[in-house]
Amino acid sequence: MLKKAVMLSLVAFTLIGCGKEEKAEPSKEVTAPVTEEKNESEVESSYHFPLTGMDAEEAETSRAVAVVVNNHPKARPQSGLHKADIVYELLAEGDVTRFLAIFQSEMPKMVGPVRSARDYFVNLAEGYNGLFIAHGYSPEAKEMLTSGTVDHLNGMQYDGTLFKRVDFRKAPHNSYIRSEAILKGAEKNGYEMDTPPASLTFSENGGSMKGEEVDSIMVSYDNNPSFNVIYEYNNDKKKYERFSADKKTVDYDSKTPVELDNVLIIETPHKVIDNSGRREIDLMSGGNAYLLQKGKLFEVEWKNDDGKLLPYLDGEPVPLVPGKTWINIIPSNPGLEGSISKEIQ
Repeated sequence: MLKKAVMLSLVAFTLIGCGKEEKAEPSKEVTAPVTEEKNESEVESSYHFPLTGMDAEEAETSRAVAVVVNNHPKARPQSGLHKADIVYELLAEGDVTRFLAIFQSEMPKMVGPVRSARDYFVNLAEGYNGLFIAHGYSPEAKEMLTSGTVDHLNGMQYDGTLFKRVDFRKAPHNSYIRSEAILKGAEKNGYEMDTPPASLTFSENGGSMKGEEVDSIMVSYDNNPSFNVIYEYNNDKKKYERFSADKKTVDYDSKTPVELDNVLIIETPHKVIDNSGRREIDLMSGGNAYLLQKGKLFEVEWKNDDGKLLPYLDGEPVPLVPGKTWINIIPSNPGLEGSISKEIQ
């Protein structure tokens, strides 16, 4: 467009130059708006959402919201996960996993089923300065919440008010919260909601490393098929689709599938700490990890970067592909080699 405008300007200048000299001046005015319009366009595209790297219309001022979401088979399909910027998947008790869904770029109308907190969920929410949402807590998590570690809303205090029980599921798989209730609860408690989290590092090409072509990958938790996770790369969409127990992860209401641009799988020590099977999970030490981007698998390391678990290579952070990210945390015993099955192209 700019090239065409310049060519037209040159033609106009040549033609007018053959006539009266005072008529050459308007040709300069024709090209000026084109340059200004391009500069304005560049300014408009300079804003990005901090946790996805996607374009935003203006500077972001929304606080992140971190919700503990139930992943029991009786809680599937869940509501709202497809709109999360980042989702962490960790073991709770036994071989049952739960999610910490972090929302910032967009917020669904309803999230759930909401489940009880563990201390490591609180720690992860703190890393994003997120308003922490859960229904219930372990003794360790309760101590952290009552001491003011993070701003939070809990269904133990707001069951039936901010948190609603749906009639299409049975307790404890039926507690949900709507986005307007989150804002209402934040206002009620004097929590500010206009400080966004720090931006992550993004690149259109991701890490641009040499990787292994992988069609799909399965993550196993204690060999329980109900909690096997499969990520399949859709080459047409250039996205990863997620499956639980061979069923695609979709939104309960809209049936919109979860589609991801980054999948990070990390191994770290887990330790059972009580008779209920609750765990202590090391989220500080770092270690081995797999990163999936653009249909390839990369062997990387993970580090705790101010409370966020991120991929590193040779001591440098690996950029994420702009879009949504899922992070699976598995025990170091059996670790990546014992928990991962790959399908090679």
